[in-house]
Amino acid sequence: MAQTKEQKSKVLEDLKDKLTKKKAIFIVDFKGLRVKDIADLRKKLRAIEAKVMIVKKTLARIAFKEQGIDLDTKKLEGEMALAFGFGDELLPAKTIYEFSRGNKNLKVLGGYIDSQKNEFLTAEQVIELAQLPSKQELLGRFVGSVASPMSGMLNALQGNLRGLVIALSSIKK
Repeated sequence: MAQTKEQKSKVLEDLKDKLTKKKAIFIVDFKGLRVKDIADLRKKLRAIEAKVMIVKKTLARIAFKEQGIDLDTKKLEGEMALAFGFGDELLPAKTIYEFSRGNKNLKVLGGYIDSQKNEFLTAEQVIELAQLPSKQELLGRFVGSVASPMSGMLNALQGNLRGLVIALSSIKK
């Protein structure tokens, strides 16, 4: 069913609003996905402060152009959906990537991250980012690597004390 000009203008305004608030945008092709699968994806993204919006390519091109994002939507294949990340920049990419591994009909086409100065990320780059460890995991690894030498030194010092206690107890006997 064709959209009226009024409906298109509402969609365009909503899209512009999301583009101003976003920290990241990921573009996916959802052609062949069932409605239930799209609803599952929306639910997973909503849990991490992200949203999916299915838009026509022409409306997306207009909104992107007004925001200063250079993207030729004509080159993108299939049906286009935009996943907006409002919290963590990489969590939507991770969620989409994990979802696409279970649903072969969902294909990552590319994306934008605010820190990249509106430079288009290819599908391969988005997948590489999605495969990186999370921020919490990296912090945990860092703390472990900082604490490792200290715990090794503590064990070495305790070993000397144990040896002294064992030597004193054998002298006592």
